[in-house]
Amino acid sequence: MKQPSNQHFFDNATGKDLYRSINLFAVPLMLTGVLQLIYNAADSAIVGRWGGSSCLAAVGATTHIVFLLITMFNGVSIGANYLAARCFGADDKTGLSETVHCAVFLSVLLGLMAGLFGFFLSAPLLKLADTPADVLPLSALYLRIYFLGIPALVIYNFCAAILRAVKDTRFPLVVMVFTGFLNVCLNLLLVIVFHLNVAGVAIATTISQTLSAVLVLCRLIRAKDAWHLELRDVRLIPGRAKEMIRVGLSAGFQGVVFSIANVLIQSRVNTFQAAAVAGNTAANSLENFIHTAQNAYYQAAITFTSQAMGAKKEKQVFPIFWACIVSGTILGWVLCGLLSIFRVPLLHIYIKKTDPAYAAVMAAGCIRVSYIGQFQWVGGLMETACGSLRGLGKTINPTVTSLLGSCALRVLWIFTVFASVGTLQSLYISYPISWILTFAVHVCFLLVWKKKAFSRNGGSAYVQSV
Repeated sequence: MKQPSNQHFFDNATGKDLYRSINLFAVPLMLTGVLQLIYNAADSAIVGRWGGSSCLAAVGATTHIVFLLITMFNGVSIGANYLAARCFGADDKTGLSETVHCAVFLSVLLGLMAGLFGFFLSAPLLKLADTPADVLPLSALYLRIYFLGIPALVIYNFCAAILRAVKDTRFPLVVMVFTGFLNVCLNLLLVIVFHLNVAGVAIATTISQTLSAVLVLCRLIRAKDAWHLELRDVRLIPGRAKEMIRVGLSAGFQGVVFSIANVLIQSRVNTFQAAAVAGNTAANSLENFIHTAQNAYYQAAITFTSQAMGAKKEKQVFPIFWACIVSGTILGWVLCGLLSIFRVPLLHIYIKKTDPAYAAVMAAGCIRVSYIGQFQWVGGLMETACGSLRGLGKTINPTVTSLLGSCALRVLWIFTVFASVGTLQSLYISYPISWILTFAVHVCFLLVWKKKAFSRNGGSAYVQSV
């Protein structure tokens, strides 16, 4: 369906219009992300209940490594979203078409690089993360199979980024409904019927990811507008690629910075017993649903801010920021509250009471929920503020802030507070502290930008947003 020009929207949008438009954009994206998470949640829950705590620990030990290896490549998709949204906001049809074709080229190239890298270095990376010896073989097997599907995952993320830029968040939701259901069915079949356990859940995820990529590619191919994909025109366009990489590599590097800190923390969790690793895995899986739901407002902040800048409507930047912050925070409070109240039955999904390690796994999971899970809404604040900066085209500020606020602080914490106390509680508390500090710095950078824009426009640009 042909989209109206954003010039008209930003000229006439009221505060109520912004909240409505942002939430109509964010809710399908939120549901899409949650359904995508079902891939890993189904992996953990099914393999934990039918394969046992050792299989659950094996899958859990790979979590942060998977994220670390694919974040840099998928970060470029943020650049694609930013550039496509700018072109869409400016009604630049030629620029949007070039962005689509260049983005697909980059997704294929980077996806293959990520897949090969992860496949051949699975075992060494797991050893670097201090994965327990009793689960190392199973973890390595899971990673190798999982990385066979990484090219498809990267392609999907790039194509979905293009669709988000033109405000189509519903089709990726339909794709996730179908492929998420398929993934769960394949998990049950391969684990319960064929007893493939860790290998089974990895195979199911790879198949589902591949189908998701095919479906979103077909969506772009069938489009009749400027974002139509013509396969024979897929190519590297240096100017577009440079701009995508400028923003995207910064976003990817920021994700890697977070991941490095998380891998270090995971390595410290791995020094405890396998039950602690399993409990950490279960709680982390639940927290990911909250993080992904709030991440929809991070994506909305990037997309709407980029479109506003493309339409030359700077006065809308801060109303967009506040609409995303308020909506995301309310959502976070609700979800964190539910997780805190229902932590025991939710953690029980991942392990049977008859498992010998049941009590230890549940205790470890509850500790993580108490110190990280119920404060996930603070992490949402941090990411939304970062999204506004990226929508402005900023690259250095959010990256440096994340480097200091997340990586450096958490590493310092590991070698000081945790080294002294040595408990899971003392390790986990570093998360909310780093979120608060990083959010505060992001807001400072936004206020500096606002002051400069105010001066540049003689004060008129912000009459409606003060």
